Amino acid sequence: MFKAVKIDLPRQVKHPTLAGIQPRISFKNLQNTEMSRQMPSKQSLPDRESPIKVIDMHTGGEPLRIITSGYPAIPGDDILAKRRYARDELDHLRRFLMFEPRGHYDMYGAILVEPSLPDADLAVLFIHNEGYSTMCGHAIIALGRYAVDYGLVAPVEPITPVNIECPCGLVRAEVSVTNGKSGAVRFKSVPSFMFAADVELALADGRAFKTDIGYGGAFYAVLDAGQFGLEVGSSPVRHLIDIAQSVCSAVNASVTLNHPDHGDLAFLYGAILTDGRDTSAKEPTRNICVFADNQVDRSPTGSGVSARLAILHAKGLIMPGTVRRFESVIGSEFYGSVVNTTRCGPFPAIIAEVSGQAHYSGEASFWQDGSDEIGRGFVVR
Repeated sequence: MFKAVKIDLPRQVKHPTLAGIQPRISFKNLQNTEMSRQMPSKQSLPDRESPIKVIDMHTGGEPLRIITSGYPAIPGDDILAKRRYARDELDHLRRFLMFEPRGHYDMYGAILVEPSLPDADLAVLFIHNEGYSTMCGHAIIALGRYAVDYGLVAPVEPITPVNIECPCGLVRAEVSVTNGKSGAVRFKSVPSFMFAADVELALADGRAFKTDIGYGGAFYAVLDAGQFGLEVGSSPVRHLIDIAQSVCSAVNASVTLNHPDHGDLAFLYGAILTDGRDTSAKEPTRNICVFADNQVDRSPTGSGVSARLAILHAKGLIMPGTVRRFESVIGSEFYGSVVNTTRCGPFPAIIAEVSGQAHYSGEASFWQDGSDEIGRGFVVR
């Protein structure tokens, strides 16, 4: 019925809260001095005296668990080095926070780390059911609000800029602020591009299909669900997941991805199945993103919207300045547009702007209760 993750339990050290940080303060000041000197053992889990504290939010229904204290310091010369360290040395904490009984199969999280880019107000590692992603638009929207509300940046009305360093690069968010209260958020992503168009492949069962491959901070296969007799929004989600998984397997078996900036970015993150409404910017278009280990995004997927916009622009289906409405499988909305053109190595690229609204869900403290083996993390699917 469940799969318990077997982990040893050394001592856990304490990590200070992020609340009340002054604007543009170095994240070095957020690291507990004792913790920086004395890194915990690989399999350390928090106890009741030193819990991991979180604030939960959602953007368009997609959860974001922001870790505010209790996480070990993550060393590394740059954000990708920190990502590798977290993956190799602290992955038990990802499972502890993302999996049941504290999370669920489709849980998503954010670990704030010290920025390495001079223009960044904060830096973030993204975590999910499989590992560590390179970009997450719904998380950027939530973190924009969080940064304003919890003092990581000084609020400026009517718009507060928040620069967030992600594994894919610097993402520039703008948070609407009225009477001191944060609201909607928009962000300009890293250069997004179409990697390949109309790639002809076949599923393991022999069914042929065509897919585009786009990058919006992460690589996606983007294709019309109608090729398989499915419709986003009415077909069973399980059927869409199964097709997305098969599509990803076919792409991974036949297509070698590369990114001009770094090899760590060159992997297929997921598949985006669309309603095929690409030709008219006047009507909304709906998609479902299945990413990581068949995780379903409840939002329209910010990095996926960026990738879709890059593909649409490359095919001449959207012009700069045209705003398109993107809907998720549950009907939540993002708005996206092409604000500029650029290049990313050999690829013609765009700068996409995506906007949406995040909301707070609650806060919690998590620890491991002594001999609770199941509580180390499990998933049921």
